[in-house]
Amino acid sequence: MRYHQVRELVRWAADYHGRLEEAYTRLAEGDVGARVRLALEYLADHERRMKRELEAYFHDGSDHRPVLDTWFDDPNDFPHLPVLERLPEALEGDGVQALLSTALTMHRTLQDLYRHRAERAVGREEQEFFEALMGAEDDEVRRLARDIQRLEDY
Repeated sequence: MRYHQVRELVRWAADYHGRLEEAYTRLAEGDVGARVRLALEYLADHERRMKRELEAYFHDGSDHRPVLDTWFDDPNDFPHLPVLERLPEALEGDGVQALLSTALTMHRTLQDLYRHRAERAVGREEQEFFEALMGAEDDEVRRLARDIQRLEDY
């Protein structure tokens, strides 16, 4: 589909965080070492929080309603979606660093998607909205790297 509302992209991102949470939880319930299990549980909690934060944009009274209702035309659809859809299949429970690498790749890819939309925004509010989402993803990348590294150090 060529035409979308911003809300569709935000809903997709929230749902994607939910799918990641489920994947991490499923892996944590499997036969993995203690550190990997802790990392997977941390990542599942992290994705749950990210999903809730995105879903907050849909609550009545949100200042973002005009932006969420904005339509955009992108003949390439969402360019990063196929990459993001393949990543959960690549989750490996064989090491904390492998998990961190996969998680960081997913967040950076989401960040690229938000950058793509910010660059093609039709208005200043839409551009600022996606720039804020980019900044939030950047904060998450730093937080994930720091927290997972702490786990590795123990």
